[in-house]
Amino acid sequence: MDKKQLWISAGIILNAQQDKVFITQRAAKAHKGGFWEFAGGKVELNETAEQAVIRELHEEVGIDVTELEHFLSLAHDYPEKSLKFDFYLVTAFTGEAYGKEGQPGKWVSIEALAPSDFPEANGAVLDKLQQRVMQNVNFS
Repeated sequence: MDKKQLWISAGIILNAQQDKVFITQRAAKAHKGGFWEFAGGKVELNETAEQAVIRELHEEVGIDVTELEHFLSLAHDYPEKSLKFDFYLVTAFTGEAYGKEGQPGKWVSIEALAPSDFPEANGAVLDKLQQRVMQNVNFS
């Protein structure tokens, strides 16, 4: 039996100071329900990952992305499905991020992001995000 394969594009929405991210909570009935995540969703047919993340962030958290950059691509296999991810840093947007589909959402400092709060596939993203913060710290 072949596993279901999905291509997901997600946005790491940064505040203006780039020290906090907006995360949303997965619905209890969803795969990995109850965990926190970076908003995003499936890349549709004839759509690029960049187009998908812009569309998904408008639909899910009510923002219009004005600046983004590719952050990380990765693949993760779960027993029931294979996922391919493209993560984007969203560095500028209009509107105010909120759980547009009724899902809980919150701003969290990057240092406070705990891998245990996210699905396993997010581990490498959290590591790279926290390394980025450490590199941007001014030690003077």
